[in-house]
Amino acid sequence: MTGRLNSAQPYALGLYRIVVGLLFLCHGAASLFGVLGGAAGTGGTLHAGTWPGWYAAVIQLVGGAFVLLGLGTRVAAFVAAGSMAYAYFKVHQPNALWPIENGGEAAAMFCWALLLLVFTGSGAFGLDRLLAKRSAEERKPAAEPVTV
Repeated sequence: MTGRLNSAQPYALGLYRIVVGLLFLCHGAASLFGVLGGAAGTGGTLHAGTWPGWYAAVIQLVGGAFVLLGLGTRVAAFVAAGSMAYAYFKVHQPNALWPIENGGEAAAMFCWALLLLVFTGSGAFGLDRLLAKRSAEERKPAAEPVTV
C-alpha cells in the first residue's frame, strides 16, 4: 500500500498545487477586479495602491497564477506565504489570538499551504518540471562520431 501511495505522490502534490494556486488566484482576482463576490464579498474592488490590501491582491493574483502553472513554484510560494504571514500577524492577529476569533483562518491556511510548496516543489503537471527536462536534454553531450 505504501509503495502505491508513494508512486502517486508527485501527482497528488501537483493536484494540491493546482488547487491552492487557483484558490489563491481567485482571492486576488476578486479584490482587484470585483469578480467572484469582489473585495471582502462586497462586489467592489480595492483602490489601486492602497496599503496593504491592493499589494496583497496583486501578490495573490500573480503568485497564484505562478503556483497554479507550476512556474517558479518555490519562489512564488515563498513570496505568497510571506504575504499571508504578514496579513495574519498585522491585520488579523491584533484583533484576537486565535484565527477562528480574528477572521484569519484563510490567511493562516494559505500561509502554511504555500510554505509546504516551498519545500516540496511543484510536483507533477508543473511547467517547472517540463522546463527542467528541456534544459537537461539540451545539456546532454553530443554523441561521439563513429570512425569506420
